[in-house]
Amino acid sequence: MKDPDPRIRRALISLSDKSGLDELAHHLAEWNVALISTGGTAAKLKGAGFAVTDVSAVTGFPEAFDGRVKTLHPKIHGGLLAVRGNEEHIAAAEEHKIAAIDLLVVNLYPFEKTLAQGASFDECVENIDIGGPAMIRAAAKNHASVTVIVDSADYPALLKEMADNHGRTTLAFRKRMAAKAYARTAAYDGAISNWLGAVADSPDGAATGFPPTLSATYKKAIDMRYGENPHQRGALYVASDAQPGTIAAARQLLGKELSYNNVADSDAALECVKAFADRPACVIVKHANPCGVAEADSLAAAYDRAYRTDPESAFGGIIAFNRELDAETAAKIVERQFVEVILAPSVTDAAKEAVAAKKNVRLLVTGAWSAEATPRMDIKSVAGGLLAQDADLAFQDSIKVVTRRQPTPAEMADLVFAWKVAKFVKSNAIVYAKDGATVGIGAGQMSRVNSSRIAAIKAEMAGLDVKGAAVASDAFFPFPDGLLAAAEAGATAVIQPGGSMRDEDVIRAADEKDLAMVLTGMRHFRH
Repeated sequence: MKDPDPRIRRALISLSDKSGLDELAHHLAEWNVALISTGGTAAKLKGAGFAVTDVSAVTGFPEAFDGRVKTLHPKIHGGLLAVRGNEEHIAAAEEHKIAAIDLLVVNLYPFEKTLAQGASFDECVENIDIGGPAMIRAAAKNHASVTVIVDSADYPALLKEMADNHGRTTLAFRKRMAAKAYARTAAYDGAISNWLGAVADSPDGAATGFPPTLSATYKKAIDMRYGENPHQRGALYVASDAQPGTIAAARQLLGKELSYNNVADSDAALECVKAFADRPACVIVKHANPCGVAEADSLAAAYDRAYRTDPESAFGGIIAFNRELDAETAAKIVERQFVEVILAPSVTDAAKEAVAAKKNVRLLVTGAWSAEATPRMDIKSVAGGLLAQDADLAFQDSIKVVTRRQPTPAEMADLVFAWKVAKFVKSNAIVYAKDGATVGIGAGQMSRVNSSRIAAIKAEMAGLDVKGAAVASDAFFPFPDGLLAAAEAGATAVIQPGGSMRDEDVIRAADEKDLAMVLTGMRHFRH
């Protein structure tokens, strides 16, 4: 009768990343597992005192072509693919002296890492693994009998399986590892395809556009209670290269489980606060829009100023900081308002204790982020497909004063501040700012003039004075009416991209109102 869970007697190990190899080999040796290996992995095992057989001794053929050919051989693939219990397969294996391989432990040449480091075209090509994916796919196909491991994080689980099952693994475990193996080769091939498709028409290996076929692989991190609404399912998937300082890489310290909307709003808050580096800053987001943004000399003061922009909208919002969260700021938040999520690059122990007083508040640590944003692709789903674009990481083409009156230094500082915020407000976006804090935000309106009016109304409702404020518009004013609404509210300086057919009319209206206006030459729609 066929053994449903054959004992692991022979393992092939071939690793680019050799983390955890010594411990793995030690435990396999305790189970008297015979080890086969290649190149650097075999050398490391021998150096550590383990008995190991070189692949070339198994195949009877030396490694060739700078190591490009070593495992592509019937005695390797037959050992992985032969079906245990199949009489024809057993007979063929005996005839050709092919011994079964029960465990395959492989990780691949670091193509993705090489590409991310900006390596040359030829170096990237040399880091495309051929034998590794072929072996992984063979072992995963034959998971009824063969265990395949492609991630060192799974070594402990493998060893526990063997300890619990007398040197065997269960079929359920092998199925999970096979699924992970195919996910790895899919991601690997997808990364190569995306890169090669983007550079195929370039003489120097630089990307010339989007690849003709887009492959994307993400790992599920969270199953959510529901999606945007209770009748929708939801989950968070994370890219393998998610960097510190992103919502996907954030670590939750406290609070109940995150919801779909929590993650979406937290992403908006985090990306906005990352635009501010020079001083402590706070961003409060509600329904994907900033409703209060401020800089100050301390985090607590920045939070106070951001909250004052729109206390009503701040209720149930997401709060992000660009500095370590301290106890004073944390205590002030939980005493003052209901908040869904608080994010910061790091958190003091005292701040964590203060937030813990409100057990449901979610506290996330994002890690420090790079001062220079990494170019990336933004993807949005549409029915039946995807929209892809370069992430909007730029700020402006230039700052050009187009009115008779020059902005004062204080006005220019507020114009730059308001422009940073406007980039993260849903279009049509109007942002009033004064002294490094927002005083009114108009978001997501079909008419830009209505955004101007709503932002002024918001300021009035919060008891804030727009007089002397700077105003930012994420796109040009198609008519003077939006600008005139801002002037009527009390704004004295304007920043906008320009580019309207009626720019001269808008500039003339600004001059008539004695406004200072600058053009950036760059639009920041956000849909």
